[in-house]
Amino acid sequence: MLTLGATTMSIALTFGTAAVIDYTKKQNEKREIVMMVMYDMYNSLKAVEESDANIRKSMELQLQIAEDTSSFQEKYIMMVMDLPVIEYTETIERIFSSNIETINTVGNVFFTEKVAEFYNLRQSYKKNICDSVYNRIIRKNTLSTLEDILGFNYYTDAIMSNSLMWDMRRLYELCQQMMNVTDEEIEAYIKKRETIEEGVTDIHESKLSAMDELKELSTKINTARENLK
Repeated sequence: MLTLGATTMSIALTFGTAAVIDYTKKQNEKREIVMMVMYDMYNSLKAVEESDANIRKSMELQLQIAEDTSSFQEKYIMMVMDLPVIEYTETIERIFSSNIETINTVGNVFFTEKVAEFYNLRQSYKKNICDSVYNRIIRKNTLSTLEDILGFNYYTDAIMSNSLMWDMRRLYELCQQMMNVTDEEIEAYIKKRETIEEGVTDIHESKLSAMDELKELSTKINTARENLK
């Protein structure tokens, strides 16, 4: 009986420990996925906020030009430099949205829905504001004259930009609350990513150095060939 009891307890402890380890592993994986997505949302939101600020800055420049037309050339250059721009990659979005295993690991359908809404708004912002303004200003050259600048209407873009920005901010904060992600955790994750990327930068510099060495070697070979003629 003692042997049987000891064996039973040993089996229970073994399976119990394995279950705890497996649960801990899944929780860690879940947290890593959530932080990865929140990091992507954070960067996208910051880019949108900067873009929105650029639109407002351009409207202020319009006003300054209207009040002092002699500043046209200087302010025109500033307006072109401050076009609304949002740059991002869809890598994390694809990983999160298209992998059912990843979604199952997170285990929160509402979070998944809100993240999808956020990414849809990000795409809408780029298409309907950034790309639209760029096409109207750069490709059609609509700010080439004083009359063009004073007649250019930023108001609709500004209203849409501000509205989308606040919607994205609301979704970001909602996802933060749902998954209990603090600002401090986001900052720590950003520093972690920056540290990793710095290591990649060092590798990139080593690669460039190796390429330069190969180029120099190739030049020497070509010179030696010419000397044989």
